[in-house]
Amino acid sequence: MPSQRDGAEETTTAVAGTTVDHLTETYRAHYRSLLGLAALLLDDTASCEDVVQEAFIRVHSARKRVRDPEKTLAYLRQTVVNLSRSALRRRILGLKLLSKPMPDAASAEEGAYDQLERRDLIKAMKGLQRRQREVLVLRYFADMTEAQVAETLGISLGSVKAYGSRGIAALRVAMGSQA
Repeated sequence: MPSQRDGAEETTTAVAGTTVDHLTETYRAHYRSLLGLAALLLDDTASCEDVVQEAFIRVHSARKRVRDPEKTLAYLRQTVVNLSRSALRRRILGLKLLSKPMPDAASAEEGAYDQLERRDLIKAMKGLQRRQREVLVLRYFADMTEAQVAETLGISLGSVKAYGSRGIAALRVAMGSQA
């Protein structure tokens, strides 16, 4: 016949909830299976381990509410599932909030240098003879062949080559003196 003291201990255990020893045994016996459960829900091992550890911490903190020690594993499984869902929600929210990368574009500094160079080029082009300017614009900006430039301007192919060569030489001098 059990003594009153034994009955008092049983009552205290039932009221006290899951013991630390029972939780430790559950950890040893079911850690890997809980890790596997988390792995099915999450995509990286570190997150799985974090979730399972957090589940044990939370169940340990609330062990007095788990009155039936047989339900400890069920509480742990549910906690792993809930924590995995939360981790995924945070991850999805983080991805949504990440700023979208800007398209590859020149920096403001590069844009400023480009404008300065363009302005210098335009200024240098204005200093060329009219025919040199026409040949260079048609040849390099309109992307015409020398023959097309000759036909457009009504001059010989040799003249296009001569005006082009002299124009480029004059541009080099003008752009070199501005730098």
